[in-house]
Amino acid sequence: MVTVLLFPGQGAQKPGMARDLADKFPAAAATLEHIDAALDTSLTDVMWNGSAEDLTLTHNAQPAILAHSAAVLSVVQERLGDTVVAAAGHSLGEYSAYVAAGSLEAPAAARLVRRRGTLMFEAGELRPGTMAAVIGLDVEGVRSACQEASAGNGGTVVAANLNAPDQTVISGDPSAVERAGELCKAAGAKRVLPLKVSGAFHSPLMAPAQDGLREAIRVTAFGEPKFPVFANATADAVTESDDAQKLLVEQIIAPVRWVETMQAIHTRWPDARWLELGPGSVLSGLLRRIVPTAQCTALGTAEEVGSFLAL
Repeated sequence: MVTVLLFPGQGAQKPGMARDLADKFPAAAATLEHIDAALDTSLTDVMWNGSAEDLTLTHNAQPAILAHSAAVLSVVQERLGDTVVAAAGHSLGEYSAYVAAGSLEAPAAARLVRRRGTLMFEAGELRPGTMAAVIGLDVEGVRSACQEASAGNGGTVVAANLNAPDQTVISGDPSAVERAGELCKAAGAKRVLPLKVSGAFHSPLMAPAQDGLREAIRVTAFGEPKFPVFANATADAVTESDDAQKLLVEQIIAPVRWVETMQAIHTRWPDARWLELGPGSVLSGLLRRIVPTAQCTALGTAEEVGSFLAL
């Protein structure tokens, strides 16, 4: 049996996350303690005792989700052995995937994504933007609406997260996102849902964050991945650290090509066991919509992890 690992991105956070893992599994508790020490602050206090608003702040949410994924990984890694053939993560989750592949140590990765979150927030303040989820319209229809809404001096809006065949998130200047949403509805979209975000992620509006992120990655120890990590920006397998680092910088303004990524992995390993490590089960649900024959098990709670270990 071969295994593919998936790691969730921003939006999966919730108060109390990973506390049950720390209470039940010493390896998870140790991982979270090491991340707290690396950040020189108690991230776990924010995760367990902070408000939903505090946890949603980009510089808290990003390391918190990575920490939760790393805690799960620390518990199941020995059981997985050498069965893992590939990993992918949604946006922020791509960093968690490199932790799984051995390219990044979890504490260093937490510092890195905290910096990433700060840079993204600052870019959002420099040029305020927003995002919206378009449901029930294919990606070509969404892209066409974005192009029309961006024409002339209408601002910028792009298809940012290509999550499922009928779900795409658009991102850009607020007025352009609003126009694109109306055009999507006119083209047959069932719903357009505004998202509560601090900026236009995975769009050209995030360009001011790239230089700072490039420097943060440069000073972070980054080794060769033990197995391929599929990049959001290209949907291709990454096997060398130099490529990984370049693509993580590109990722911040590039669309998350999740549908193509899932299809590419499934084509190479059609009989793989899929596991989602971290809070929630959003990626498991998206995978069922992209590759209906694939089976994905979410491992985020102590109960889910315990059941997996008992198999």
